[in-house]
Amino acid sequence: MSDQRTLDAIAHWAPRFVSNGVPLYDFELATAEVTEWSSWCATWVDRGRVHDALADVAAERGNMLTAGEHWRTAALCYHFGKFVFVEHYEEMRAAHELAVAAYSRALPYLDPPGVRVEVPYEGRSLAGVLRLPRDVAGPVPVVLMVAGLDSTKEEMGTYEEPFLRRGLATFAFDGPGQGEAEYEIPMRHDFEVPVSAVIDHLGGVGSVDVSRLGIFGVSLGGHYVVRATAFEPRIRACASISGSYRVPDSWETRPAMSKASYRVRAHLQDEEETRAFVQDYDLSDVAHRINVPFYVVAGTKDRLTPHTGGERMASEAQGPTILDVVEDGNHVVNNMPYRYRPQVADWMRDLLLA
Repeated sequence: MSDQRTLDAIAHWAPRFVSNGVPLYDFELATAEVTEWSSWCATWVDRGRVHDALADVAAERGNMLTAGEHWRTAALCYHFGKFVFVEHYEEMRAAHELAVAAYSRALPYLDPPGVRVEVPYEGRSLAGVLRLPRDVAGPVPVVLMVAGLDSTKEEMGTYEEPFLRRGLATFAFDGPGQGEAEYEIPMRHDFEVPVSAVIDHLGGVGSVDVSRLGIFGVSLGGHYVVRATAFEPRIRACASISGSYRVPDSWETRPAMSKASYRVRAHLQDEEETRAFVQDYDLSDVAHRINVPFYVVAGTKDRLTPHTGGERMASEAQGPTILDVVEDGNHVVNNMPYRYRPQVADWMRDLLLA
């Protein structure tokens, strides 16, 4: 039998692993092996090393597309080793570095390829990946891809692909408290600040057209994109997937590793400080400011962010709004990604390519 933290990780996030690119065999093997939470990260790192080794063999033979596929899978395994492993900080960070390195090696061989971009931000930088659709000429519309509390740009690939296939560029980035930024830059509720920095920087990239810019966010990223759209007038369309309306409302029922992730990524000392910090994660005086097209997705069996929060966002927004509450959908509806990913991409394409 696994311990409670391992059981919680599987119960809350299991479909996410497979729907975002982890092979089912690797998921079943790793989760069957872990009986103590302390071995979670190391077990997933071992799975990542299997794919890293396969990538090296393919690269030695000149099979770079195959190598890229394995590096991408390795990155996902390393990422899921670290994603909520915050109470073992150094081990988490080492696994994260492996994820970034593997994904960086994969970027030239993705379809379409990705390019690493550093966005200047308050004396530091935010790392992102820009991907351009194939066979589309001239500056193209771009969708900002915003990760959640425990996701990073390395996990966003399967979310990006429906947009790319429809002729839109994507830019996935690690914001404050996320991914590469989490160790030096604490998370912040006013996410319009880093989003504005990203748009400023992309405005100087000739391959994308920031006058036709959308934003897409999952989980806590689904909260962030609402906040960003409310205060950043350059965003023309917003899609929020399983975003919290008020994080404090579900605080007491969140799993321990989720609470710890807020604490560590906000650079706070204890749960009391963290509980006070999340009070600002509140869209009560924000959602009504949205006056652009807005697409809200929520699942009725979401154990982290109640679907009623999505309903409230949609009811308060002032622009044309689509609300899709998926019956039996879990968090980010990762158990049924076909129910919303292509539909949201179609909607975004129609708006940004109009």
